[in-house]
Amino acid sequence: MGTYDGKRAVITGGTSGIGLATAKLLLDGGARVLVTGRTQALLDSARAELGDRAIVLASDAASLADVDALAERAKVEFGALDLVFLNAGVAGFAPFESVTESAYDQLFATNVRGAYFAAQRLAPLVARGGAIVVTTSIANVKGIPMVSAYSASKAALRSLVRSLAAELAPSGVRVNAVSPGPIDTPILGKSIPAEAAEAARREFQESNPMKRMGRSEEVAQAVAFLAFEATYTTGAELPVDGGASQL
Repeated sequence: MGTYDGKRAVITGGTSGIGLATAKLLLDGGARVLVTGRTQALLDSARAELGDRAIVLASDAASLADVDALAERAKVEFGALDLVFLNAGVAGFAPFESVTESAYDQLFATNVRGAYFAAQRLAPLVARGGAIVVTTSIANVKGIPMVSAYSASKAALRSLVRSLAAELAPSGVRVNAVSPGPIDTPILGKSIPAEAAEAARREFQESNPMKRMGRSEEVAQAVAFLAFEATYTTGAELPVDGGASQL
């Protein structure tokens, strides 16, 4: 018998990195999982990696039409949900004075508006005792150069987690955040040139109290804890950052 037998989960941004690692963990434990992504190559690789046990759906978190379609598909496939993991997000690296209106709008459309309305559409499907977990970032509590708009979007999510936790508590649904620090995921290489990304990795490792970057699997374990074990925890944020936000 698997740890997550019978559990039903939706993971946005589940075709790579933290989302994919979480999908694997839950599937290996016997859960049924629907993951979303928007890049065809990643959708194809996730289908190959996760196999027939998972539903892999093309869905853009910034598109409210896609969010509505996701909620409808989840209802058809699962009826009810035990976990909604709102992980889809984009990063942006630029000096404050160089951030454009379009770059700012893209960050907030995906990271904040997308998560907000995905929660709104999917929360009615979450069974009593179920959970919503949101990916924030240690950038919402630390002043980090070059990521002002990204940091602001993650701070907005942190606030949203508190509000949703209060509103959904009467329904028996817990809402928490997982806050990754420097995790070695593909998002870094997508956001900046390869040479700069490698330099950033070295800097993250050197400055981290544990002298390394984290792994997606380590964040996945924290998500599963918040989803299924932390039954007396809501409105909280769990850092998974090697101590970067605490020490």
